[in-house]
Amino acid sequence: MSFADARLTIMDEFSRCGLALELNYSSPSKSVIAVLDELARTYGYPKYLRVDNGTELTSKAMQQWSEERCVELLFAQPGKPTQNAYIESFNSRVRAEFLNAHWFRSLLQARNAADDWKHAYNTTHSHSLLGYMTPEEFLARYEITPAPQKSLAA
Repeated sequence: MSFADARLTIMDEFSRCGLALELNYSSPSKSVIAVLDELARTYGYPKYLRVDNGTELTSKAMQQWSEERCVELLFAQPGKPTQNAYIESFNSRVRAEFLNAHWFRSLLQARNAADDWKHAYNTTHSHSLLGYMTPEEFLARYEITPAPQKSLAA
């Protein structure tokens, strides 16, 4: 069973961390939005989201989602994959190291394997632009603190 053309990949450009590798038979806007909202529970909503021109990303539902959450959609020009080079590189690794390297008997098996692969990518794959650190090592260098709260005494 192949999911080569039915996947949703999301990565953080800053840390090169693979945030999502969702496999399905199709990826309609509702599915993309559900994944983005799930990621936002952990990471918050981004200021912008760099996307290609797939129908699931150019839909009215996606436009409404982005406006309601103040997320600017940055569309790559058609035929210019270099404008989205980080995710294209990630997609290349997904294809070469994961999809082309395995054969799956079910969607559930593929999804479980995708989660394992994504974890390994984030914890063992070093990047030259990160000083040859893994995304996990790179992020560990940054202290993440909650936003300051307003004082109740004021």
